[in-house]
Amino acid sequence: MSLSPRKHVLISRRGALVLASSALATAATGAFAQRAPTQVTVDEATLRPRPIAIPEFAGDDPQLGAELAAVMTADLERTGLFKPLDRAAFIERIGDVNQTPRFADWRAVGAEALVVGRVYRVPDGRLRADFRLWDTVLGKAIDGQGLLIQPGAWRRLSHQIADRVYEKLTLEKGYFDTQIVFVDETGPKNRRAKRLAIMDQDGFGFRPLTDGRELTLTPRFNPVAQEITFAQYVDGKPRVFLMNIDSGQREVIGNFPSLAFAPRFSPDGQRLVLSIDEGGNANIVEMDLRSRQMRRFTQETGINTGPCYAPDGRSICFESDRDGFQQIYVMNLQNGAIQRISRGEGRYSTPVWSPRGDYIAFTKQQAGQFLIGIMKVDGTSERILSSGFHNEGPTWAPNGRVLMFFRESQGASGGPRLFSVDITGYNERNVVTPSFASDPAWSPLRG
Repeated sequence: MSLSPRKHVLISRRGALVLASSALATAATGAFAQRAPTQVTVDEATLRPRPIAIPEFAGDDPQLGAELAAVMTADLERTGLFKPLDRAAFIERIGDVNQTPRFADWRAVGAEALVVGRVYRVPDGRLRADFRLWDTVLGKAIDGQGLLIQPGAWRRLSHQIADRVYEKLTLEKGYFDTQIVFVDETGPKNRRAKRLAIMDQDGFGFRPLTDGRELTLTPRFNPVAQEITFAQYVDGKPRVFLMNIDSGQREVIGNFPSLAFAPRFSPDGQRLVLSIDEGGNANIVEMDLRSRQMRRFTQETGINTGPCYAPDGRSICFESDRDGFQQIYVMNLQNGAIQRISRGEGRYSTPVWSPRGDYIAFTKQQAGQFLIGIMKVDGTSERILSSGFHNEGPTWAPNGRVLMFFRESQGASGGPRLFSVDITGYNERNVVTPSFASDPAWSPLRG
């Protein structure tokens, strides 16, 4: 695929085309809404992490109880919204999950919220965790539940409890019981093997999905199934695949006469939107995965790529150089109307619609920097969240309040690594992976 100088397409550090390329509710109801000292707000530019106490869970296996509490603690601490307290400072030791805590003891160590629990095996061999979430300032229970899971999936149990705590204290859905699919990169910089891999959102549970013999790009999750789509070079040409995550079975989608790239699922998981090369131009099409029928969205001279559906499936955002250099556009799929929404300086690419529908994330090249940012869907309120030598490829957590992306480091030994940042831009964290990693995609909450 030859690119004329006029067609400014984002070229990645791998030398291949990179082609995937609201405030919260202000109060709850009843007495909790009037005081709500433990409620935290994700959208505030500056915030005080709320102190929370998470003792080790009681039960027959002390090590398991300690590990459950440790995973929950790490989940909540990484958000930047919570400050887990040192367990050595705790005054009260709670062995019975149904016991009402001595709230004065927890307030004395600074706790505004308290999570207590018990984990044990039920007769069929599964693990059960009973937990309670307490507001230590108001002296009342906020939540309580029992959860069951297979023994080997105990980390998921921790993530699920952390999701409940996060939701009750922020009034937002949690995002801890999720996975990340990404490109795992190993070997020397000039000949790295790039294979698909999957892991939990906290970096544990790493598992390769492909063998790395073929260059793989832009993996994306099906929103409603354990399935991903991705582009992979076969005999030097990118093809679009579907893969079942559990079985590893995969199939080529379509029989395109030219290059096909940047696939992404529709919100109902029944369609793919992608780009196809047409004699040096690139245009956006949709494929119905049941009938394999194609529907064309653009027919332009230039590069139109990186499509992403709105959460309601009625619009897409995409990048195009139709105005001379890369900008972000939104198309109404009902009437075909197209509107350019990016207006700032620089080149915009890799637009991704938030699961909440309120923002579009993007990569921006300006003044020698690669920026990760968000804007409202009409292009207003642009906000840069992170900048660096080479930042790229934002992907949303399912609650629409955290982004993950990758950043390339310079030098002969440099490579891409994953980072997360919330929509305030203040809480950037490295996401640890076994080796270099790029092109992340966040899963929906697991069922």
